[in-house]
Amino acid sequence: MLGAPPRFISPQEEQIILRLSRFTLEKWVREKKYPSEKDMKNYEISPALEQKTGVFVSLHKMGELRGCIGDVENTNTILRGVIENTVNAASKDSRFPPITEDELDNVDIEISVMTPLTLVDDIENIEVGKDGLVIERGFHRGLLLPQVAVEWGWDRYEFLENTCQKAGLPIDAYEKKDTKIFRFRAQVFGEKRI
Repeated sequence: MLGAPPRFISPQEEQIILRLSRFTLEKWVREKKYPSEKDMKNYEISPALEQKTGVFVSLHKMGELRGCIGDVENTNTILRGVIENTVNAASKDSRFPPITEDELDNVDIEISVMTPLTLVDDIENIEVGKDGLVIERGFHRGLLLPQVAVEWGWDRYEFLENTCQKAGLPIDAYEKKDTKIFRFRAQVFGEKRI
C-alpha cells in the first residue's frame, strides 16, 4: 500500500525550489541559459534537495496547461530535475510553442516530486486523487500525474482510459494482458501568480 502522499521536502524547501524554478524559467526564456554556479549561491540547498527521485514541472497560463515535462525515474536530484524540467517544459513540450518573454507574467509553475513506480496488480487498488499512473505496452508509454484526474473529474476507469490514450494506445489497453500499469504518489506544490 502506498499510504499518504509523500513529503520529500519541507514547505521552506518547496519555496526555495519554486523560486529556483521561476529564476530558471525567466533566465532560459530571456537568455537561453541555465542558472550558473554563481546564481545557485543565492539558494539555500539542503541535503533533501539532493535526493534522487522523479520530478515533473507543469507550466500553466491563465489556468490552462502551457507545458509539462518530467522524469519518472530517479536519475536526477530534485534540484537538477527541477532546473532541467523547467527548461524542458518551457521549450521542448511538443504540444506547445516555446514560452515567450511576453508570457512570463502569466505563467504559473507547479512541481510534482514523485515516489518510485509500483506495479499495479489490481486496478481496484488505484486511488483517484492520490495515485498517478504510468501505462506501458510495447514501445508505448503514457503518464498522468495524480492531480490530472481530479482536475478533470475522472473516475478510476476514465483515468485508466486517458492514460492509455496518452500512451498512444486504445482506451481499453489497460485490460490487455501485455499492458503494464504502474502507480506512484507525488508531493505537489506550486505558485499562483495574479
